[in-house]
Amino acid sequence: MSSRPNILFMIADDHRWDAIGGMGDPTVKTPTLDSLMARGTTCRQTHIMGSLVGAVCVPSRAAVLTSANLFRSGMQQINRDLAVWPQVMREAGYNTFATGKWHNDKETFTNSFADGAKIFFGGMSSHLDVPVFDYDADGTYPNDAKYSGEKFSTELFADAAVQFLQDYDAEEPFFLYLAFTSPHDPRTPPAEYAAMYPPEDIPVPENFLPEHPFDNGEMRIRDEVLAPFPRTPEIVQQHIADYYGMITHMDAEIGRVLQTLEATGHLDNTIIIYTADHGLAVGQHGLLGKQNLYNHSIHVPSIFAGPGIPEGTTVDALTYLYDVFPTVCDLTDVACPDTTEGCSLVPLMRGNVEQVRATVFAAYRDIQRTIRDGRWKLIRYYVSEETGDGTNCIQLFDLEQDPWETTNLADLPEHADRIRSLAADMEMWQIETDDFLKGTPVLP
Repeated sequence: MSSRPNILFMIADDHRWDAIGGMGDPTVKTPTLDSLMARGTTCRQTHIMGSLVGAVCVPSRAAVLTSANLFRSGMQQINRDLAVWPQVMREAGYNTFATGKWHNDKETFTNSFADGAKIFFGGMSSHLDVPVFDYDADGTYPNDAKYSGEKFSTELFADAAVQFLQDYDAEEPFFLYLAFTSPHDPRTPPAEYAAMYPPEDIPVPENFLPEHPFDNGEMRIRDEVLAPFPRTPEIVQQHIADYYGMITHMDAEIGRVLQTLEATGHLDNTIIIYTADHGLAVGQHGLLGKQNLYNHSIHVPSIFAGPGIPEGTTVDALTYLYDVFPTVCDLTDVACPDTTEGCSLVPLMRGNVEQVRATVFAAYRDIQRTIRDGRWKLIRYYVSEETGDGTNCIQLFDLEQDPWETTNLADLPEHADRIRSLAADMEMWQIETDDFLKGTPVLP
């Protein structure tokens, strides 16, 4: 067995940060993730930097792979000037293996992974008919080599991970990249998991609205037309019930992977990471999708467990999803490339520092920007007469008193200085990230 720890990185699709029992949700059942939280460190304030396209998963995964900001990392085509996390691990002596969703370019995949199975090059599909490839060392992946997976997507990808672990007997450490397509729609949980969540028993979110209060510039994208307008409590309850069924099924399959990790003798020497590419509204604020900058969409789960990671620890400092790359480099003594922009979270985990950044910034297309500190959050909307109803406004939320983001305080005179300060911070982020909206006034 290698003296260096193995890595098991698991990333879900559409899993909102708080849709985990251990995060305080009393309805969703996630015993595996709850136990992972208990034996590791949970970062409770992990964000993505948003997206410049409706398919938020694409740039979010590019940021994970490069630890670079939204405007630099590339999207489906990874920026060739940047180091790529699994490739860095491979070059450092890790045996890299991937299964599941890869929504970025095939060249980067080929450079990053020495092996793989049940590889899905795409964004979404039926969970019962996923078009997958076997690993192709040449990286060509011809269309006639594609075939349909024979199981529900979550089981299909978990099977591949389990098989890899059962077969693994190499001396070098492994880097296992397991990317689920769950709980992304079509939300069709297996019957036994659907039965766990009668829709009438699902609490309606505190920030439920029949419709969003104004045109945010993205009101009729694909995600938003999955349910009729106006939303009703019953429709939202059904969507959440299906969502929770998908999550609980995925939790069970993650449990099977972790059981295999233990049975094969790798558990004690493996760093386990669970996260997601973005969250999802699922009825909050009158929205269903992730094409917005509310917390339910840009706030993701972030759980670390394994050697070198404190147990039963919570980190409340502001972090980014793209901090994973430098964090793992720190934990494995792999040199972190100077192209990365993220921060190692190890000092936070061990209590050596209180924060790694004072604010986080996020963007959606050219129509929304946000900035938040530990308590206050500003969202700026740039919706022109051509793209919407002329909305050109800001929202200010006190996340300490109003975590559901229901009360906009922007028009209250006592918050004018705070808004100006947050706007100045946003302008600094825009300059630092080379946001193409830099120079556009933040305040209307």
